[in-house]
Amino acid sequence: MSDRLRNPKSKIQNPKSKINQPMFRYRLIRLAMNIAKAFLLVRIKVINRQHIPAAGPYIVVLNHTSVVDTPVLLLSFPLLKWRFFAVEKWRDHPIYGPIMAWLGAIYIKRDEVDRRQLREALQAIEEGRVFGLAPEGTRSKTGQLMAAKDGAAYLASRANVPILPVGLANNDRLFANVKRLRPTTIEIRIGEPFTLPQMDGRVRAADLPALTHYIMAHIAAQLPERYHGVYADSPALTAVLRGEDPWPYCQRLTA
Repeated sequence: MSDRLRNPKSKIQNPKSKINQPMFRYRLIRLAMNIAKAFLLVRIKVINRQHIPAAGPYIVVLNHTSVVDTPVLLLSFPLLKWRFFAVEKWRDHPIYGPIMAWLGAIYIKRDEVDRRQLREALQAIEEGRVFGLAPEGTRSKTGQLMAAKDGAAYLASRANVPILPVGLANNDRLFANVKRLRPTTIEIRIGEPFTLPQMDGRVRAADLPALTHYIMAHIAAQLPERYHGVYADSPALTAVLRGEDPWPYCQRLTA
């Protein structure tokens, strides 16, 4: 009789251990992040936590001002399985590289997402993961919003899942405060989930700029005025702040 028949458990892995392994990694990294947060004198204030959906899949879109944006995001949300885009340069970083790999990074070249990476992102969303990305595509050196790329709108149009807008404030001031041994209160404001407007047929490349502006107006609405940047005078942003539909204004901007 074979070893497998004598002891069937010897060749069968416990499915629960395979499922829980990624969550163990998240817990371990969150512990390390909390230690770093205390060391850096950081306090995180989460506003409108109730807007976080009970479960995935959904896409989180946020402004990008600091290398600590991702840790702040992860510490502000419940324990979830994430996937997100990260710039290729971080892959070989001795500290960030392994952490990002554990957290589920999909590495991309700056301002460029190929079909394989897009398929990987869509598959993760189909599996119920939460996917995070910054539509601007790169970190803002001034802290203010920059003109966004169309990648987030394209991904959201293909995934057809809710979009959760998040605004991060004071991340850009963190390291200046650390040098002066001053505490920093980082605010993360979470907006209500929304979906992209219904289009007539498949979303075309010509539709993406308007959809991108639509997404950015929702992000800007979660931020103090000093962060609004290129979207400061956007009628779409004004509409969101008033509780109105911003889509007609987005369409006019790209007409």
